[in-house]
Order: sequence, then C-alpha cells, then structure tokens
Amino acid sequence: MSRADVTRARQRILVIKLGALGDFAQALGPFEAIRTHHDELDAATGGSGHAHITLLTTPPFRKLGEDTGFFDAVWDDGRAKGFSAMLSLVRRMSWARFTRVYDLQTSSRSSLYFHLLWPRTEWSGIARGCSHPHANPQRDLMHTIDRQAEQLRDAGIAHTPMPDVARLRGTRPAAELLGTDAPYGLLVPGAAPHRPAKRWPAEYFGEVARAWADRGLLPVIVGTAGEKPLADAIRAIAPSALDMTGATSLNDIVTLALGARAAAGNDTGPMHLVSLAGTPSVALFGSDSDPALCAPRGASVSVLQAPEISAITPEAVNAALGACVGISEAEA
Repeated sequence: MSRADVTRARQRILVIKLGALGDFAQALGPFEAIRTHHDELDAATGGSGHAHITLLTTPPFRKLGEDTGFFDAVWDDGRAKGFSAMLSLVRRMSWARFTRVYDLQTSSRSSLYFHLLWPRTEWSGIARGCSHPHANPQRDLMHTIDRQAEQLRDAGIAHTPMPDVARLRGTRPAAELLGTDAPYGLLVPGAAPHRPAKRWPAEYFGEVARAWADRGLLPVIVGTAGEKPLADAIRAIAPSALDMTGATSLNDIVTLALGARAAAGNDTGPMHLVSLAGTPSVALFGSDSDPALCAPRGASVSVLQAPEISAITPEAVNAALGACVGISEAEA
C-alpha cells in the first residue's frame, strides 16, 4: 500500500495478537473479519475501500502475519522489554493515529498499552474504560474461537469466519517435502517443554505409527529440532516412520496438513494448524489444559482426554481416527 493509499484510507486499524502459535492460528478468522468489515466501512465513508491495517505481534509470528495477506504492515515488537522500549512502542502507536484497536491478546500487557496511549482511540478489548469492552463475565470460560467472535460482535462485526489456514501453505508441494507421493498421516508428539504433562508417551505414538504403516499409511513426524528424541523413540517402534522434526517451517506444516489422511497429536500449536486444515485429527489432553477452552477445531476433530494423558491407549486413538475418517477398526 502506497503512502497516498494510507492517506486516503479513513480506517487505520491496529490488531494486537502476540502469540502463541495455537492462539495465532485461531485468530485467522478474526483477522479476516476485521479486514472485510473495515474495507467495507472505508469505502462507505468515502475512503479508498482498503483500510490500512497493522498487526502488532512478536518475531516468531511476523512471517505468518505477512503471509495471511490481511495486513498492510506488521510490527513485531509487541513484547517490548523494559519500560523505555514499551513507551517507545506506545509513542509509535500514538503517531500512527489508529482509528480503532482490536486487542485480541487481551492480556495485562496489551491492556496497559491502552492506558498509556494518548490520545485515546476506539479500543476493543478488556482494558478498563475502553470504548468497546468485551464485558462478558464468563469470557474466560469460553473457547478461544467463540470468545474472539463474541468480542468482535460487541465491537460491531457481526460475522467471524472459521480460520482459513490454507492461505498459509508453503511454496513446496507435499511430495517434494516428503520425497514421496505415498499417502501419509501426521504425528505431532511434542508440546511445551515446561509442561511435560501435556505429552502423550512417545512409545504410544510409535504404536500408532506402526498401525498406520501396517495399513499402508506413511507416518510423518513433525515438530521442532528439539523434539527429535521423540521422533527417535517413535521410529524405534515404527522404523518406516519419516522424521521431519526440525525440517519444516510452519508454512510447510500447513502444506502437509492439507494433504494428510489423518493426524494425531498433543495440545500444541501445530495441531491447531493441522486440524484447521481439515485433516481428520485426534487431539490428546491430560489434566494440564482444558479442551473446552483451547481444543483444536476443524472439520473433523476428535478430542480424547484422561486425568493422566498416558491413560489414553493407542487403540483408543486409532478407534477415534477411524471414526473421524468414517471407518471402523475392523475395516481398517
């Protein structure tokens, strides 16, 4: 967007979404709703018909923000360290003269930005005194997707679509990434290292992988480079599994998800990308997080939960996946 276009745009919008990956993926629907609403409003008020929308995020999500196509600018210093850096960020926000801010992070940090910002502008969020508060006292008991849709309704945006992750697909096709065009399924055995209770045992993933391989489905393990030991444990049981840990970008994971026959994984960011891509998926939960608030969503998702995540059996996962794809264990 040129400087002249920015000048003509009457809608200058800031969207705040700092992370984490699952939350960012689930915010794609709100991003699209905000873009559609403010483009229409800009045209209706005599502007160019293209609102100028800025995303405030953090470095890990800068490229994803750019890849969505919803933003004219992406700032990645949303978690500025130190009060001086925070004041510098707020000063830049003030200079930008945003006509409205959508705080989709709704944290104490992002709410502080509202209180420091001057002059005040329209603000959708939970900051005390903001113009468009999401005031539902039960908001913290709502699933992220439902909560954000209601927040936008309270700000005048009636419809929020489901997140469309296909726009984030990478440039390389799945067959090139995998080195084969065989049918495949995705295994996501990782989770936040500081929350081990969210991790289903790697040997259980290995048993699922072996069952897939026996049925002619190539098990593909995705995750970070630090999760390679989990992949090694899986491959000790299912040697034909393909270890892609540390070898894929987030865009590549979307590409793989769009072509996968099935997926199983823990409550972790990549599973949100996979399920939103429409892959028949089973998401595994222990007691460390609540699927009612944060479960992956998509066209075909099953959630299995037990007080101890290790109590979920590989047989239960395979049965749930069979239900997702419309087959029984006997038919598989």
